[in-house]
Amino acid sequence: QVQLVESGGGLVQAGGSLRLSCAASGGTFGTYYMGWFRQAPGKERECVGTISRAGGLTGYAGSVKGRFTISRDNAKNTVYLQMDSLKPEDTAVYYCAARSSGRSCRADEYDYWGQGTQVTVSS
Repeated sequence: QVQLVESGGGLVQAGGSLRLSCAASGGTFGTYYMGWFRQAPGKERECVGTISRAGGLTGYAGSVKGRFTISRDNAKNTVYLQMDSLKPEDTAVYYCAARSSGRSCRADEYDYWGQGTQVTVSS
């Protein structure tokens, strides 16, 4: 059983940056593939990106590619989402999620979820 806790959200102006963290406990973090998702009001949860267990492979949604970077530090049991050049349309609750079998952008394939952290980008 893995517990995930996101942090680092907040209010930022368009063009600014934020770094989200997701701290894991209760499991062997390095054995999990991790994903970042977001959900804006009235919209479905969407995949932001994924990272492999050792961190060597990442993938991103087209809407964030080139602006967002996912990384992880298995020694610290933490995955990060660096968000640069933020846009108002990036406003959402951001979630991290963990699964045991491969990278995926399907939310229903993830076993564990954090509670989410709000990111608001003002224009």
